[in-house]
Amino acid sequence: MPWLELSLVVRTEQQPGAEEALDDLGALSITLQDANAETPDEQAIFEPGVGELPLWPTITLNALFDAGTDRRGLAAALGELLPWLEPDQLTFHDVADQNWERAWMDQFKPMPFGRRVWIYPWNIEPPAGDELVVVRLDPGLAFGSGTHPTTALCLEWLDGLDLAGKTITDYGCGSGILAIAALKLGAASAIGVDNDPQALTASIDNAERNDVADRLAVFLPEDAAAEPADVFIANILAGPLGALAPTFAAAAKPGAPFAISGILDGQQEELLQRYAEWFDELRVDTREDWVRISGRRRA
Repeated sequence: MPWLELSLVVRTEQQPGAEEALDDLGALSITLQDANAETPDEQAIFEPGVGELPLWPTITLNALFDAGTDRRGLAAALGELLPWLEPDQLTFHDVADQNWERAWMDQFKPMPFGRRVWIYPWNIEPPAGDELVVVRLDPGLAFGSGTHPTTALCLEWLDGLDLAGKTITDYGCGSGILAIAALKLGAASAIGVDNDPQALTASIDNAERNDVADRLAVFLPEDAAAEPADVFIANILAGPLGALAPTFAAAAKPGAPFAISGILDGQQEELLQRYAEWFDELRVDTREDWVRISGRRRA
């Protein structure tokens, strides 16, 4: 069925109230984007934690409603709930119905990362060859497909490690792409941790598609296993990365390589100071406006 999309541009401090108002008016979904990104490729979409503000000073909220929703009435109701709202902050778009999974597969092509790793949509058969490490994803459950610079940075880092027989923890596992790649690169077992139950479902689904489900265990953060891993990786956001540094230090064995990403360029200095308490050999790698910090757990 077709949809009506309402786009609302707000400042960071206005976002919580605007999102609550849209929800009260019956929005079927609400997504947050950087209002200042110039191209679709720059549009990172995040779900902030409870009480957290998004990364951007100006935000576009995109809310979906049934196609038959009265636009004028919706705008009037929103104006009553948000007295500061100006007409030029609000636009409407018609969103045609389509097969979203089919559209994703049509756009997503096989992509290489590092020397060996390739990410393939499940509907494309990879070529035969032992030299390729292929991770196949289901677009219907893809909370991370390798197209974002942070995921690419993490995949390339994993590709450069000797993972044979190692255990790995992937914090913020999303689609399971990093944990699955590690398993197919030779890791003995992996733990995926995410605060979204749907992400855990996606990780298991994709692990089954890649024949590694028997070596992947997934947990919500409060249920995560306490046993430290041989390798640790986390691709989330800078705020949680800073807050969780002691937890991550405890989750990595002495001498274990680690990497964190989801960091915007400019946020790395504070994290470098924070992680220096537990980790050595710290280095920064960048792609576009995003950063990966890697190093080794202090013995």
